[in-house]
Amino acid sequence: MNSEIYLDHNATTYVEPKVVEAMIPYFTEKFANPSGIYSLSQNVSNDIQAAREKIQELLHAKKGKLIFTGGGSESDNLAIKGYAYANQNKGKHIITSQIEHHAVLHTCEQLEKEGFTVTYLPVDTTGIVKLEELKKAIQADTLLISIMYANNETGVIQPIKEIINIAHQNKVAVHTDAVQIVGKQEINIDDLGVDLLSFSAHKFYGPKGIGGLFVKKGIKIHNIIQGGGQEFKLRAGTENTAGIIGTTKALEIAMQNWEEDWNKEKALRDELEQHLLALIPESQLNGHVENRLANTLNIIIKYIEGEGMLLLLNNNNIYASSGSACTSGSLDPSHVLLAMGIPHEHAHGSLRFSLGRKTTQDDIKQVIEVLPKIVEKLRAMSPLYNSKNHPSGFNNESTFPY
Repeated sequence: MNSEIYLDHNATTYVEPKVVEAMIPYFTEKFANPSGIYSLSQNVSNDIQAAREKIQELLHAKKGKLIFTGGGSESDNLAIKGYAYANQNKGKHIITSQIEHHAVLHTCEQLEKEGFTVTYLPVDTTGIVKLEELKKAIQADTLLISIMYANNETGVIQPIKEIINIAHQNKVAVHTDAVQIVGKQEINIDDLGVDLLSFSAHKFYGPKGIGGLFVKKGIKIHNIIQGGGQEFKLRAGTENTAGIIGTTKALEIAMQNWEEDWNKEKALRDELEQHLLALIPESQLNGHVENRLANTLNIIIKYIEGEGMLLLLNNNNIYASSGSACTSGSLDPSHVLLAMGIPHEHAHGSLRFSLGRKTTQDDIKQVIEVLPKIVEKLRAMSPLYNSKNHPSGFNNESTFPY
């Protein structure tokens, strides 16, 4: 049994030792600036180009170019702003969804302040974008649709192929935030036909601070960081060589093992889900039953706060989250769950477990043993739960043992 049980892999992953090993020479021996004209630099530049080609091979993305960025959020910004600025002669209307990561939502909100208009599509109760609403939202001046591939909170996978087909029938480009799915499943970018795709290395056991944007051949974008001419003049700044090498190694390992990881994590996730929903009254699954990432379980436990459960899980060395790691400091309920029609008061009781390569059956058994007891104790102190189940008076039998 692990002494610490980490179940927040959608927030970030550890870096695989082989990835660290591959990166080390680029901190110590191969440290030269790749933009230099001497051989030491050119050797590093050649290594970056080889890494770029390897990632494109792993993602089946030969019909375009890969731009390295400082992570997934920067990639989303570059895709949306870069495309909007470069193509505003075609229109100023953008379509996205209500369940996007804030890297997309806040970028769209900024563009609205600059004169663009944005439609935020609803989702159904399982968290999937309504394609009929997408068709109705497309206007003559729509220039870009940005829909995430898989949701970071629920793991729900969107019908991205159908979305791309609808968009292209209307001559609209598509960006997808694929941060949560790259490295977890086989992705064929050329087959998808997507115009812009974002990913981030630290979601698949690579280093933080490095990501990428795939840009399909023929798609025009503007840079959003001014400076040098690196990355096809689309992303100024000295290349993060060690990060690029680490990303490549991490993705190589991920794609070699993704089916094994997927099947193992799904079996453990399903075991966790079945037991928790059976043992905890008035709990429910958030998101589509089947069409979601194998490692992700998002549940609601009614009448108590997610933060309280997380703190008590933490006291038992179990680490999970209540939603997006990027908004963990917010007291607002998840915008994703609210968009799915979950009532405000219930959305506060959400928990997200995201499993990883090192998750074991003992880890899952420990959560199954601990969480129902935490819920029972917290509910004993919950005015909402007591007023519902003990209308004649407050049930004050519990202390706070965890």
